[in-house]
Amino acid sequence: MPAVQDSRHFMNRFVLYMYGGRTLMKELPLFTVNGGYGYNQELFTDCWMNRGGCGAVVACDVSIYLARCFDLTGLYPFAADTIGEAEYVRFSQIMKPYLHPRMTGIDTTQIWIDGYRQYLAACSVTSLRLAGVQGDTPFVEFAAAVTAQIDKAMPVPYLNLRHRSKNLADYVWHWFWLAGYERVAGTIMVKAVSYGSYRWLSLYELWDTGFSRKGGIVCFDI
Repeated sequence: MPAVQDSRHFMNRFVLYMYGGRTLMKELPLFTVNGGYGYNQELFTDCWMNRGGCGAVVACDVSIYLARCFDLTGLYPFAADTIGEAEYVRFSQIMKPYLHPRMTGIDTTQIWIDGYRQYLAACSVTSLRLAGVQGDTPFVEFAAAVTAQIDKAMPVPYLNLRHRSKNLADYVWHWFWLAGYERVAGTIMVKAVSYGSYRWLSLYELWDTGFSRKGGIVCFDI
């Protein structure tokens, strides 16, 4: 068996595990708000944001991440070194008009992309490009898109619609984002950030919803 190469090292605050020249695990740095990872939409006092603000929360989380890690400071109007709850809630109200909760939900990646592009334009950020990868893409291609994004240190907004797995009940009709992956015994596990916390989930299980209509992911490029 070949020796482990660069078994664990830190580069620009990103945790990377490699084996035989192949990336086995990569985690993106997370920020906290009052001890939670990102923000928990269930803490909003705004009724619409509390019940249906997941798309806006992902946009807020991603904006803060990009401001901190890619120096896109125009995406977050407050100090990005320490994220306070009051500032985050104010930021969510800034984001809300672009990705506002609605009766049908932000139920396609294109709706999210269109809204976030409008926010980018309002911030005069022109260097960030967005593209969707749909959930009905064959799994090998879908997984390659996810890992390629994380390998580039990019967060991955993820839309899940209906799902047959009870293990994913909290992620039905829900936006969250991926902040890492790990290859384990032929399976790709992904680090899903939502509700102020994270869980490691099987990417194949996420993708294999059991329904013909699926969500998808949003890819970034600078």
